[in-house]
Amino acid sequence: MEKVVGAFRYVTDKTECGRAAGRMRANLSFGQTCRSPFKGILSGPRTVKAPEEPEFPFGVAPLITDYQWSCILRAASPFRPPPRHSASSSIPASASGPSRRHSDSLGAGGSLSLRMGVKGLQYFMDSCCPEACVTVNLRDVARQHAAKRQQGWTATADATSPTLVVDGMACLRHWYSCKDWVCGGQWREYINVLKSWVEAFTSAGIRLVFFFDGVVEEQKRQEWVKRRRRVNREVSKVFRHIKSHGVQPGRELFCLPSGLPTFTRFALRFYCCFQVTGSRSLLLFAEADYEIAHYARNHDSMGILGQDSDFIIYDSAPYFSVAKLQMNSLTTVLYDRQGFCRAVGLAVNQLPLLACLLGNDVVSEERMQHIRKNALATYRKNNPAPHSDAPQGQMVLAVAQLVSSLWCTEEEETVYIPQSLNLSDPQKELLKKGICFYLLPEQKAPLCGQTSALPSAFEKYVSPQIVQDCKEKHVAAEGFMAYGVVCEGVIECSNTLEDEEDAELLPQALVYKACRQHIYGLLLLLGHDGSPVDLPVIKEWFVYPGNPLNEPDMVRPVPFSLPCDRPSLDLLWFGSGPEVSALRLTSFLSIFDCQEFSELYGAIEDSLLAALCLVTYIVIQVQTLSLEDADSYLSQAVCLRVKSIRELQHVKLPFLSSRAVQLGSLYVRGVGHLLGANCASGYPLPSAALMPWHSFDGRLFHSKYLLAHGGAEGAVLLDNDSSCLPLFLCLREKLIETCRKRGRVLQSRPRPCAPEYSHKTTPGYRDRHTGWPSGSREGWRERGDTTGGSRPGGQWRERGEARGDPSAHENRGRECGREVNIFTLILTTRVEVPRAWAILPNSPEVDRITAEEDSSWLPGGHILLHQGHNLTLNREERSRGLERRGPKDAKDMIKEVNESNFSQPNM
Repeated sequence: MEKVVGAFRYVTDKTECGRAAGRMRANLSFGQTCRSPFKGILSGPRTVKAPEEPEFPFGVAPLITDYQWSCILRAASPFRPPPRHSASSSIPASASGPSRRHSDSLGAGGSLSLRMGVKGLQYFMDSCCPEACVTVNLRDVARQHAAKRQQGWTATADATSPTLVVDGMACLRHWYSCKDWVCGGQWREYINVLKSWVEAFTSAGIRLVFFFDGVVEEQKRQEWVKRRRRVNREVSKVFRHIKSHGVQPGRELFCLPSGLPTFTRFALRFYCCFQVTGSRSLLLFAEADYEIAHYARNHDSMGILGQDSDFIIYDSAPYFSVAKLQMNSLTTVLYDRQGFCRAVGLAVNQLPLLACLLGNDVVSEERMQHIRKNALATYRKNNPAPHSDAPQGQMVLAVAQLVSSLWCTEEEETVYIPQSLNLSDPQKELLKKGICFYLLPEQKAPLCGQTSALPSAFEKYVSPQIVQDCKEKHVAAEGFMAYGVVCEGVIECSNTLEDEEDAELLPQALVYKACRQHIYGLLLLLGHDGSPVDLPVIKEWFVYPGNPLNEPDMVRPVPFSLPCDRPSLDLLWFGSGPEVSALRLTSFLSIFDCQEFSELYGAIEDSLLAALCLVTYIVIQVQTLSLEDADSYLSQAVCLRVKSIRELQHVKLPFLSSRAVQLGSLYVRGVGHLLGANCASGYPLPSAALMPWHSFDGRLFHSKYLLAHGGAEGAVLLDNDSSCLPLFLCLREKLIETCRKRGRVLQSRPRPCAPEYSHKTTPGYRDRHTGWPSGSREGWRERGDTTGGSRPGGQWRERGEARGDPSAHENRGRECGREVNIFTLILTTRVEVPRAWAILPNSPEVDRITAEEDSSWLPGGHILLHQGHNLTLNREERSRGLERRGPKDAKDMIKEVNESNFSQPNM
């Protein structure tokens, strides 16, 4: 680090926390009375030998070498944190291909990473410890790091290339800088951002290694659930904003598009990493912070790029902030571990105990609250100066003072948990786990004990070769879903942009449940008799409206059969020949119940074949979708092929529909299931062809949705591109024909394309675009639709919703409990006066039938009146000057309309 310091710019310590830290430095002299139980393990100079890594030809390099496997998959290591899962270290170095993450195994929206770091430490570093926050230029750091390595060894070209280890999960919000995020994702634009990001580093001579999280550990399940519930509340705010304003919310409600972590890993592999020799992407079996710190230390990396205060605690490579990264100059902030230690008066080997007492991912904040409370009281007693400026900073300093005093008074070096902490046995055990969380394998400590490799969850249903291949594909980012099913028995999916108030659309978790059951059956039951006595059960942790997440959904696989004499998963995965290739395609199409589409294989692009399968499956499963919805999906998939990134960025959207937002997320979640089905079937289609940037763009889909439901002709829907029309009609015909064979009659049911935000939103309101009465409480949850699948007779006409019964809506209107002062009128079939007379500015235009099904509209004479526009106007209406129209104006308007030549409608 001595030579790197020249690139640093130190900041003057002016804060009150800094003054307190200075007093602590003056009161403690390192190396005198302090006795460390980790003496010789974490402190002192360390020498890291550069591992020899062979150079691989472009395009055929394995993602990880034998050396890296020994670092990542330490099955029998006594120093791996006890709760973490491991796999056999005998996995060969031939693993190749892309990655996935179970904490968002089917992708996620919202706040994804479960890692919270050390409680209050990030704030302390940024606000109270400026001497430990050093502005650096990564180009300078890389040059000095390379020079240092060349002086130390006779190294190969690969060994002298400075390596930056990237925490991929922490970078997602930094990477997704696209303007639009609520419509489902601007995937092509996002890929372009990733390419530019990687090129900026490689042009500076920096080699990148990306890490992504693996499974959520069971000890952190409750924290995962708590955060998923919190994100659900944020998603609800997003939909309320869209309904109220018709536009995307501001950055304060930003949610990552569904599936972003999953598809980012594929994108880095396909389009970024291997365009530059040496860059690579790795996926772990557990959360990545431990593996990142270990990899960076063992490979003498120039640093870790992320946003997790745990990296301050690990005795590993320097930690750089991705949140403060300036791409134009490659400058960021280094969180200086040694500077932090000097500020708080601790040694590096004392940081793990500090982190556990403050609270981290292993030791919850509540478990050590009594210790922190006593430490804070002691600290304030010894430091009587005013502390009102930085209470969070005080806590870090108080606990640090406690840790230093414990270490200095401990008599036995073999004591790892100071006895003077006065902890119960369960608390000691928890604290021990927390400390082991930060001890890397080379930092030997008997405290951590040994852990053995866990067996595959369903190893009796599959061969050892299948288990091995699942692990290899998982780490290599090539497999999707298979590892979770076969080796863990658990599948997880984070939050999705779904409207909890929409009673019509099923959550994606239920829509794709039948698909997953077939995937489970293909992976576990192919070739078995499928006896119900011994059927395996998969635990599904899926986040969706109405699921309290108190326990996982227990889902059984559906037996899967193939047209061959002796079907087996080994045959699908490892067999060869044209017959096996045809069998793979058949199994893939059968998962989506689209076997008829085999004739299109090779005749159309693989991406369009996959999109057709997905849209057909969605339409069959969700009975309330209309022909216009299917046209929206197919037309945007066809048009996307000829669109540039710039054209996609400039797609015009007059307003947003909350229903279209959910349908966009539904499609993207389906792309994850396409990947899972493709992996389980032995890859009949190339994984790259299934990526969302080949068949979906959020803004483009939203525009097609508005056009289709607005009654646009096919030519307009296809941007008047005559070359797209034959292909669109072919796909459309295949979809309709397949639906008809399944007993699903796809009807035209255009929905009003008026802005939803034009009337006041109330708690009982249902999106008018759903076509469901807001007074109706019979949604998919009340109907018991929790399994997904086709539901004959489940369309809205057959649910007892009388279209021509205004009395029902009139009664529902009285439930509002207040007098309705009419402001808005709805025109009926014939209009003999100017529309401006009857409809106020910014009022919605909907047809009479739709209005009758929505209790926001009440019969009044021979016209329909909107109860939301009354004397109590919302803020936006006032800003547009609607308050200038009083009750008298409204009565005059009603009179004028009644006196005009309207035809009397049928009530």
